[in-house]
Amino acid sequence: MTSNNKYEFTFPVGYHKFHKKQLYNFQLNRWYSIGYARLEDMFEAGKNIRKYEDWKTEMIRIADKALSENRLMNAAIYYRSAEFFTLPGDPDKELLYDKFSELFYKVFEEDKIQRFKIPYEGSYLPTIKVSPAGEKKGTILLHGGFDSFLEEWYLMMKYLANDGYEVIGFEGPGQGAALKKTGLAFDYRWEKPTSAILDYFNPDDVTLFGLSLGGWLCLRAAAFEPRIKRVVASGHAIHYMEIVPSAIGWMFKYFMKYENLFNKSAYWKMKKNPRMKWEISNTMYITKTKTPIEAAQMNLDLSRENMHAEKIKQDVLLFSGRNDHFIPIKMHDRQVKALVNAKSVTDRIFTKEDHAQNHCQIGNIGLALDVMVNWIEEKSR
Repeated sequence: MTSNNKYEFTFPVGYHKFHKKQLYNFQLNRWYSIGYARLEDMFEAGKNIRKYEDWKTEMIRIADKALSENRLMNAAIYYRSAEFFTLPGDPDKELLYDKFSELFYKVFEEDKIQRFKIPYEGSYLPTIKVSPAGEKKGTILLHGGFDSFLEEWYLMMKYLANDGYEVIGFEGPGQGAALKKTGLAFDYRWEKPTSAILDYFNPDDVTLFGLSLGGWLCLRAAAFEPRIKRVVASGHAIHYMEIVPSAIGWMFKYFMKYENLFNKSAYWKMKKNPRMKWEISNTMYITKTKTPIEAAQMNLDLSRENMHAEKIKQDVLLFSGRNDHFIPIKMHDRQVKALVNAKSVTDRIFTKEDHAQNHCQIGNIGLALDVMVNWIEEKSR
């Protein structure tokens, strides 16, 4: 059994009320829970952020302060946090990303992180590998979802490597530097980048681990990639149009038939609501589309049919949070029932008692990783 106390680093436990609005509260908890932020900084930022427009200014302020105090890891993630809600087209967006990346690799310079550029469709997939100190138990491929950066998962990768696993983290199309530096737009056909990683490293005894939207993506990849032995999906929906009430989903599909009306409505919402402006423009940015209706196609692509759950024949572990504010808990059972041909299906719904009831187990990352490692060991016997 895995235990937190065997590691130099222990993920903090607890989900805090940094802000009264869940949208901002979750993000502040996110940076703290994955191990990069300081608790008092998140409380301070939560007090100063009153509306969407405050986010970037406040996160840059605390980043600059951390940098002046030589707290480079804190500064790196705060610049990343500022970038998160910065609108595409704002010149600061890439500058903030570059600051984050530069500081991140400076912080972990002594780790001599193994970095790779895996050839992919005339470009490359940014990838890092963390190797265990002793005998290798197997390989874990790790990736995020809609808007994550590879480096965010590094402490998780080190944690898993300390347990004996070779861990390969990668960014696929639409993520991090794969989007910003190579121009790869989001593509739901995740078997393509996954296969490129497998071809390059040729690992054995592979577990594929996807977080958030990455849960849907890794299951889709497993349906088409038999070299994957096990799949772990955390915080996803089997069908992203099923998150909303059926009436809203029907209206969405209906208005998708009327391009001009759909776009006019979206642009009106963007003009009236700064947060909506960010959500729509960010989706257009990640999918590299020019209009809201083109970007909205992504919601239809992330469907049951495109996941091909019936083709998944591996051992599968599913994680959900009882109080996930992004993904309704009803999605959990729907996903379990869809895996009709999996070798085995194990599921875990985390609760407040676990401190991991939120999206992707933010609040107790260590517990989720321990559950996953124990499951891998059980399925490897």
